[in-house]
Amino acid sequence: MTPAASILLVDDDQHLATSLGEWLADEGFEIHLAATVDHARQQLKKHSFVLVITDLRLGPDDGMTLVADIKRHYPTTPVLVMTGYATPNTAVEAIRAGAMDVLTKPVIDDELLLAIDRAMNQQKIESENETLRRQLDQRSGLENILSHDYRMLKIFDVIDSVADAKASILITGENGTGKSMIARAIHNRCQRRTGPFIEVACGALPDTLLESELFGHVAGAYTGANSDRRGKFELADGGTLFLDEIATATPAMQVKLLRVLQEFQFEPLGGMDTRTVDTRVILATNENLDKAVAEGTFRQDLFYRINVVNIVLPALRERPGDIPLLVDHFLREAAETAGREVEGFDREAMKCLQSYGWPGNVRQLENVVERAVLLATDRVLSKDDLPPDVLGTSANQHASIGSVGNSPGVTASHGTSSFNPTSLDGCSLREALEGPEREIILHSLRRHNWNRAATADELEINRTTLYKKMKRLGLDDPRLQYANH
Repeated sequence: MTPAASILLVDDDQHLATSLGEWLADEGFEIHLAATVDHARQQLKKHSFVLVITDLRLGPDDGMTLVADIKRHYPTTPVLVMTGYATPNTAVEAIRAGAMDVLTKPVIDDELLLAIDRAMNQQKIESENETLRRQLDQRSGLENILSHDYRMLKIFDVIDSVADAKASILITGENGTGKSMIARAIHNRCQRRTGPFIEVACGALPDTLLESELFGHVAGAYTGANSDRRGKFELADGGTLFLDEIATATPAMQVKLLRVLQEFQFEPLGGMDTRTVDTRVILATNENLDKAVAEGTFRQDLFYRINVVNIVLPALRERPGDIPLLVDHFLREAAETAGREVEGFDREAMKCLQSYGWPGNVRQLENVVERAVLLATDRVLSKDDLPPDVLGTSANQHASIGSVGNSPGVTASHGTSSFNPTSLDGCSLREALEGPEREIILHSLRRHNWNRAATADELEINRTTLYKKMKRLGLDDPRLQYANH
């Protein structure tokens, strides 16, 4: 059996409160009575109510105070106000204090039931919205950080643990590993998420401009400073400031950063007044700060200040199992943006992607996938759609394979080839390689009586790739099967 909805009825008129309470009980509600504001507060601490109905005149007490208290301490509990002295100003004041509705005594039964039903439905909707909001918060900031790797899953746990901590967080890892995304995820999962998230690339600015960027400046601080300007620390007040490439900060800037991270106080460039901020700071670097401290290029005290929580992001080559997941995500995004219909990479291409070292990490992988989608001529992407560096081949590696035909810069004699680089003037690499590639494929097709599956196996490519190459090189003409050779 579903328990009856519990309502707190607050009225100093005992006869009216008892009578109304009995009628509401007959309507299926569980009723608790209170005659004063203090008694109502005690009841609210002891029980959970779906609704509070209160008079505004409670002897010496002001019912408006109770409405404001409920709004402050029990924001999900709706309040109905009943009063025999209602005026337009009273109604406006009650609504501003947090009441959902104002009813005039004597209250009509149907009117009260309608107001209760409306208030409870509104409370239900807000409760459902809060549940959905919590569910979204659990994923907020992590929805684009795709990984099955145990190290990344541990990092997700760390993000949850430190999201609301006041301590500075240092994110380290190679370029392209997603330090900015992790910083934003931390911000989105903390209580400051409604505040600003501001990112500063410290390595992109000279020292003077970086100081102005972080701390602001007053008019006349330097040539061109015609007016006062707020810095990023002040603009991020109540939110998060992400300082990327922190290892590039000069010794003088490191001193200023140490002070603001310790005291959250600073003076703008050229100014004398001290400003105080409540800013959460997240820092990142791809440098080895331990080594920098040992070499004297990074202050030891600043290092200890920022290295309270250190999140180390693994390189992409250390988690090849994540590559198919990331590739699928980037491929769908690129295909949607470019308006292309692409199914994915074939097995051979995916093997190449997983075996490559990815010096540019996730950022490089995203660029490679986008390039493949833009240049693809087939729905299924193959090795041919990948750049040479990913394949581990050089541009000239195939220029002298087997018996070749007429191709710019390449001549054949007795199964060997000689390469004349001067004859490639004005010729693209693709054009230079088309001749040798065509002859190799044609020779294999003839040897296997134009059996494409056998040809693909011999050439160690898949049939889709073979079909694409045959079409591009003009080998799909059926008349070639009957030509003299």
